[in-house]
Order: sequence, then structure tokens, then C-alpha cells
Amino acid sequence: MAGKLKTEIKKQGAFDSLEQEAALNVLRTADQLHNRFGRLLRDFGLTPSQYNVLRILRGADQPLPSLEIADRLIQVVPAITGLIDRLEQQALVKRERSLEDRRVVHVHLTEKARKLLGQIDEPLAILHQQLMGHLSSRQLKDLIGLLEQARDWDLNEP
Repeated sequence: MAGKLKTEIKKQGAFDSLEQEAALNVLRTADQLHNRFGRLLRDFGLTPSQYNVLRILRGADQPLPSLEIADRLIQVVPAITGLIDRLEQQALVKRERSLEDRRVVHVHLTEKARKLLGQIDEPLAILHQQLMGHLSSRQLKDLIGLLEQARDWDLNEP
């Protein structure tokens, strides 16, 4: 399987390093997965970021402050407020100011959002199976471990 990325992107020479080849493989794979998830979610009128917010709220099973949602996102978005604005316009979330601290805004999942998420669950599970089902349980656990290790760098390093 070595060198598959080189063929896919029609790279002429060797990669500068194994680290570069690995990083580019991760980026290429992430892009392809993101595109597949995006196509599925588009059928339900959502972007991956919007789905991510709804998924977080459903998983928390309680209203969350906007900044807490931002901290839990899979992909960081620069403007959580705008993202929540769009979800509110679609009647998928509601906002409520905290009574204890007026600076804090809690975001609630609406019943409409719960129904929409219920409609997405099965097609999304099927897509996960299509994308990753060819890997064994051992390979999936190894992949998870390797990706977690790859993300475990010192963020203070250049």
C-alpha cells in the first residue's frame, strides 16, 4: 500500500519525509471523509458544522453555553455565534440568557432538531460502515490510537 498517495496526487518525486507523507495522507483522507459526510448532511439541509453543534447538544442532553459548544466541536469554526444564528433561523436551536450571568447564553435543542437528528442517525451509521467497515476491529482500534498519538503534540512548539 506504500506510495498510494503519491499515485493519487500524481506526485513526481519522493516526499520530503515520512512525516510529510503521513501528514498529507491524513489531510487527504480527512478531506474525502468530510466531503462524504457533507453530501449526506446536505440532503438534510445541514452543513457538517451545524450537524456537529446539534450532535453536541443532543449528547449533552441539556442546554450548553455557546463557548462550551465551541470547545467540543470536531472542526473548529471561527464564528460559533454565526453558526448558532443559522441554526436558530432554521428553528433547530433556541437561545436563552443565563439568569446567573447575563453574559452567558445557553443553547437549547428544539424538538424539530431532535426529529431531524433521528432521521439522520441511520443513514449516518450506514455511511460510517461504508467508509470504515472494510477495516477490522483491531485495525480500527490501531487507527484510533495512532491518530490520537498524532494529535498529542505540544501546542506550544512551533
